Amino acid sequence: MTDISTAIQSLNTKGGNSHEYVMNGTPTNEAEYKLQVRFVESEDENGSAIFSSTQPYSWSQISAEQSALQTVYDNNKYQRDRVYPSIQDQLDMQYHDTVDGTTTWKDALAKVKSDNPKP
Repeated sequence: MTDISTAIQSLNTKGGNSHEYVMNGTPTNEAEYKLQVRFVESEDENGSAIFSSTQPYSWSQISAEQSALQTVYDNNKYQRDRVYPSIQDQLDMQYHDTVDGTTTWKDALAKVKSDNPKP
């Protein structure tokens, strides 16, 4: 599951922002978000954070971004699951295929692709 922090960081990136924040707990609704997530406005002379009285992102923006990121993550599952043999192992397979007249390398790659097809 994509978390709130990832959604905030994504919104920061999209908006060209660098909003720093502190999150106490994991908010699951707007009321909790308003209580548990505080954004840094500046710092005092001792370097301690001064928190903003407002939040730059609404709960609906956070929720929508979290949902969109989760959809991308879910849609790319096959990419995470498609783990090919290391380059060293592939080169070794290719060498032995050439020497032995086998198709181990092609078979190994075909198996990874067939076990984890693109959607």
